[in-house]
Amino acid sequence: MSEGQPGEVLVVGADLAGAGRADLLLRDGRLADPATAGAGAERVDADGLVALPGLVDLHTHLRQPGREDAETVASGTSAAARGGFTAVLAMANTDPVTDTAEAAEHVARLGRREGHAQVVPVGAVSKGLAGAELAELGLMARSAAAVRVFSDDGHCVTDARLMRRALEYVRAFDGVVAQHAQDPRLAGRDACCHEGDLSGRLGLPGWPAAAESTVVARDVELARLTGSRVHVCHVSTAETVEVLRWAKGRGIDVTAEVAPHHLLLTTDEVAGYDPTYKVNPPLRPAEHVTVLREALADGTIDAVATDHAPHARHDKEHAFAEAAFGMLGLETALAVVLETLVLPGRLDWAGVAARMSTTPARIARLAGQGRPLALGEPATLTLVDPAARAVVDRAASASLSRNNPWHGRELPDPVVATFWAGRATYRRG
Repeated sequence: MSEGQPGEVLVVGADLAGAGRADLLLRDGRLADPATAGAGAERVDADGLVALPGLVDLHTHLRQPGREDAETVASGTSAAARGGFTAVLAMANTDPVTDTAEAAEHVARLGRREGHAQVVPVGAVSKGLAGAELAELGLMARSAAAVRVFSDDGHCVTDARLMRRALEYVRAFDGVVAQHAQDPRLAGRDACCHEGDLSGRLGLPGWPAAAESTVVARDVELARLTGSRVHVCHVSTAETVEVLRWAKGRGIDVTAEVAPHHLLLTTDEVAGYDPTYKVNPPLRPAEHVTVLREALADGTIDAVATDHAPHARHDKEHAFAEAAFGMLGLETALAVVLETLVLPGRLDWAGVAARMSTTPARIARLAGQGRPLALGEPATLTLVDPAARAVVDRAASASLSRNNPWHGRELPDPVVATFWAGRATYRRG
């Protein structure tokens, strides 16, 4: 079976995320009884491979509409499929901003027409991401796009009263506000790296870790006040992890994600002024990275989310202080999790499935994603070779952009095939 064609596929002898070996029959978009496979079914030898529920990314920038020179729905979801993802949440900072029902429905239609994975629109919290007036939260939720996640990502909702109103509003339809936790008044408008000894030596304005953790502390209190759900985007500091542990210990409905680059890269990368490593929130010192890995392993941080942020060369290739924030992440996210948590024994395959599929699907309220690999369930899965490794080549990326922080680095190369509702969206080779 070639990529994208429908038909029966019999996956033989896969390891079901550490739960034992089994055969899987993909038929008509569902998992069927392998004993009923037809004579013409394609047979896939999965000996030595792990089968995971299709991965779900809570935090993707697809750039369409508005910046198709950097990424499109087609190219971004092709990169997602290459990375094992079967669903991506498309952030609202497009042009126009996804702050109306019509805009959300447009993104959803683009996904249905051009996507190699399910595209789920994220609605803006405030009109135009300006932080002054609530966007059409209810209309987006009741639209055909059925938006459940709202975020001004790239901008912090700094007004506590507006944040409270947003949390109260989304509670009515079981929505969640995903906060870009960074107080700009503490960070400063020109900040571009972690505040510390290195930023001083490099002469670059820095973000203190407190600019993140203080916003998270405020928001978990607002979640407790409103009885609503809050989600913390791209956690990057040890102080934020402490706040999350405190909040979860008191039963506050808070979830959090960490980006792959914050699990492996440190401020050391910034020393060469390479703008590839300029990201928001910034790369942190090694002691923060260690805490983030521990927090993901023990469940304090609930999910891995890529913050895939493609940029055209004319936006990224500048002096460090003037370059755009962000780096690619969809194709290498699982590789980084293997390198930092699975291979060192911090996380097993069931844990990977939880943090990269089932929990993100639950947070986003995606009924057809993150499902068990069982009879009658959607045939949405990723086949993984835990032993494969390769040197990352940015020129080989499915993304239109090349701001790849892993270029030239050897990492696991785990994804063998990705199936979304029975359709092959990626096949190695």
